[in-house]
Amino acid sequence: MHEIYEKYSKLVYNYLFSLTKNVEISQELMQETFYCAVKNIKKFKGECSVKTWLLKIAQNKWKDYLKSTKNKHFLSYDANSLKEEELLQQPSLELETFEKERLFLLYQLIHRLDENTREVIYLRLKSELSFKDIGKILDKTEQWARVTFYRGKQKLKEELKNEGF
Repeated sequence: MHEIYEKYSKLVYNYLFSLTKNVEISQELMQETFYCAVKNIKKFKGECSVKTWLLKIAQNKWKDYLKSTKNKHFLSYDANSLKEEELLQQPSLELETFEKERLFLLYQLIHRLDENTREVIYLRLKSELSFKDIGKILDKTEQWARVTFYRGKQKLKEELKNEGF
């Protein structure tokens, strides 16, 4: 199980952070995810990848957390979410400011999407999962995940265009 933790802990954390935008909550939920995985490792039948199984557990832990707090508005912009290497590549302060504004707007627009579409987009972009894995995590089909992502992406493009980006 130690090897599984080493291999997937960052992925699970990034997925949970994309949902919570809170370091402490993400770390706590990640610990609960791996605790649950260790406790239920004998129930893992291999019908999906370990990565998909762990992300499904993480998703369930997130939903449990939301139910317990009854607060569903954790998504917010975090200026520190920009990768350091991306910031170092910015040739000017103006361009950097423009990129931050664009990223801020993108996060706002993603936040406005319905919960399923938002989750598909985060799983696809942040966790780089296949549509098949996304479908398994969300108890939907691969085709549903593909269509949901496409429609969400189209909606985001349209909104960005309307905002002048």
